[in-house]
Amino acid sequence: MSGETGAAPLRILHVFRAPLGGLFRHVVDLANGQADRGHHVGIFCDSSTGGTRADALFAELAPRLTLGVTRVPMSRYPSPTDLRAQIAAIATRRCLAPQIVHAHGSKGGLYARLPALFSPKRNFTTAYTPHGGSFNYRPGSRAHRLYMAVERLLEPATDMFLFESAFIAGRFEASIGHPPRSAHRIVLNGISEAEFAPIDHGGATFDLLYLGELRSAKGVDTLVEALALLRQEAGLTPSILIVGSGPDEALLREMAAARGIAAQCTFEPPGPIRAALTRARLMVLPSRAESLPYVVLEAAAAAQPLIATDVGGIKEIYGPEKAHRLIPPDEPRILAQAIRGVLATPEQERRAQAAGLAAHVRAHFSLDAMVEGVLGGYRSALAQRGLGPAPLSRA
Repeated sequence: MSGETGAAPLRILHVFRAPLGGLFRHVVDLANGQADRGHHVGIFCDSSTGGTRADALFAELAPRLTLGVTRVPMSRYPSPTDLRAQIAAIATRRCLAPQIVHAHGSKGGLYARLPALFSPKRNFTTAYTPHGGSFNYRPGSRAHRLYMAVERLLEPATDMFLFESAFIAGRFEASIGHPPRSAHRIVLNGISEAEFAPIDHGGATFDLLYLGELRSAKGVDTLVEALALLRQEAGLTPSILIVGSGPDEALLREMAAARGIAAQCTFEPPGPIRAALTRARLMVLPSRAESLPYVVLEAAAAAQPLIATDVGGIKEIYGPEKAHRLIPPDEPRILAQAIRGVLATPEQERRAQAAGLAAHVRAHFSLDAMVEGVLGGYRSALAQRGLGPAPLSRA
């Protein structure tokens, strides 16, 4: 029985590349929420990334997914493997016969929407959530021009754009040159009530925590430079736990050694965020590009003292009254000053600031609202294609 009164269960296939990071978290939350409401859900994604953590999450999730989990090799960048993955995506869709094919990220958007481009009378509806993806490339760069050309090509094959932040909706309009011609909604990422339980830092052994991918867009090199400045100019040596993986890990380790701060840095593979939050007094997110990052939502909800950069949709998480706390990206000296200032702030004051941000997140970023908003978008898109009844309500 669907959680939407009087509405028939939907058959939904989520298509994306890597079972990593915030995009994967978003899909898992949606899939669970949709299954809870009686819908038939499946996943199609990459088999070569995610490691043991993704395997464990899929093992837990799979019994709830009546359309199953299909994994095939996919590459991050354009590659000859794309053709094989595209053929597998088409075969999976034909076998499962979903009413909704929901694409996530650039690669998922390609695999889900390219066949739809050549099927104007198709009997399924396409939805697309960018999660930053192509829209986070530097405007005007060669890569950005290429990916925007692909986005323009695939726009007619998209029945519903479900932007996870106002920032990405704005980037679409700025990059493509017009608002989406198809139906579109902003459905903010949301988190569960359980994630608002405050973190106990009584056993914290690190001063700082970074949690996320180890690649250029995340700005971890800026954090390494900031720590080197604190050591050289103020004699401060805060310890940092770096939790994550990615293509720049070896480079960042070498950089930390070259800057003389290797002894302060502990690298660990990806793991549950709340377990990591208990181990450090302050979380630092020095990103150069983001959409609406779950890691910030989760840390803020748990009342974790936090330093973050003013990029992407992070300002939406902080809200107009707290956005002044954000700092510019690519500024190691400003980041060093922010770290020094927060660590010197009395603990009670740090906790009060963190609690205020948690209250704002609780009021604006609900998991139930996210799930219902996405389902409402599906219903609207189905009705517009003549494949289902009119939506029950507009979320």
